[in-house]
Amino acid sequence: MPTVTATVLTERQQLASASRVVVKIGSSSLTGPGGRLAPERLNALVDVLAERRAAGGQVVLVSSGAIAAGIGPLGLATRPRDLATQQAAASVGQGLLVAHYTAAFARHGLQVGQVLLTADDTVRRVHYRNAHRALTRLLDLGIVPVINENDAVATDEIRFGDNDRLAALVSHLVHADALLLLSDVDSLYTGPPSRDGSRRIASVVDARDLEGIDVASRGSAVGTGGMVTKLESVAIASQSGVPVVLTSAAQAAQALAGQDVGTFFTATGRRTSIRRLWLAHAANTRGRLVLDAGAVRAVLERGTSLLPAGVTGVEGTFEAGDPVELVGPDGILVARGLVAYDAEEVPPLLGRSTSELRASLGPGYDRELVHRDDLVLVRERR
Repeated sequence: MPTVTATVLTERQQLASASRVVVKIGSSSLTGPGGRLAPERLNALVDVLAERRAAGGQVVLVSSGAIAAGIGPLGLATRPRDLATQQAAASVGQGLLVAHYTAAFARHGLQVGQVLLTADDTVRRVHYRNAHRALTRLLDLGIVPVINENDAVATDEIRFGDNDRLAALVSHLVHADALLLLSDVDSLYTGPPSRDGSRRIASVVDARDLEGIDVASRGSAVGTGGMVTKLESVAIASQSGVPVVLTSAAQAAQALAGQDVGTFFTATGRRTSIRRLWLAHAANTRGRLVLDAGAVRAVLERGTSLLPAGVTGVEGTFEAGDPVELVGPDGILVARGLVAYDAEEVPPLLGRSTSELRASLGPGYDRELVHRDDLVLVRERR
């Protein structure tokens, strides 16, 4: 099967002919009472995706459920709160989850390939290239990639936090034509669906369509993502050129057929580098650099790299290559970027020109604090 180049979908009806689609399924849609995996729900989803594959489309599945699948076998009453037990549950549950997917897709003559990712896989250049190459090759071979966050080894510092965000980043990673977010909610509403007067929102063209929408309700006890995280994930995908449909697992077939179900989010931006996308939406920053007014103007208006001369303060503990916030003298966030120095190296550099640093400290210290290729503006977006 040839490698697919992403196209731009402007209407939900075009989803029916999209060549490559990323589908994310939440834990609450795959589990029954007590948090145990419900094979009948998983099989129903696989039937829909297999039909799509039979029609010639490529599918990448981002599936939650590893931790939830491990709850029952470990004898836990609910989803564990501490990281170590979550990792243990994921270690047990991931094997069960993939075994079910392998058997379910095999009934349709399809093979699956398990891919476990962490945040580093979308920002570190070598990791990103490896992940992109592996996923592309799987698709070219006719394999259905089943992706999950690597919960068994993830830590608080590197976790995505939820698979909605992971799916949005993956949709960019594999150059998908569209992203389908499936959960136990059939659409975005003007308020909680149970509230009288709440109305379904059929489509969202830009951020103004979301003004006044109440999305503060939490996710289920089994899953980790509520509507807030889903909309954050929609922003990641749509602002990087990937349209999104948000609906329930029960309406997956209709959504893939381009029917009027769920909420369709139009792509509002152009495709950008995965590194900039991650920095803008998903990076957990380790510290911050305080810029003077001149440096703020240089970064915002001229798109320059951040030099030591324009920095007045440093906060936090970070290492070279970590994401940090760039704030103005007023403390307002200007940008995020990957810093080129360890935190303890920065204070002696502040306010000094590169020529001065080269003369006093040597040529290795005349480089940028944050190179413009590793910097993304966020003030305008916020």
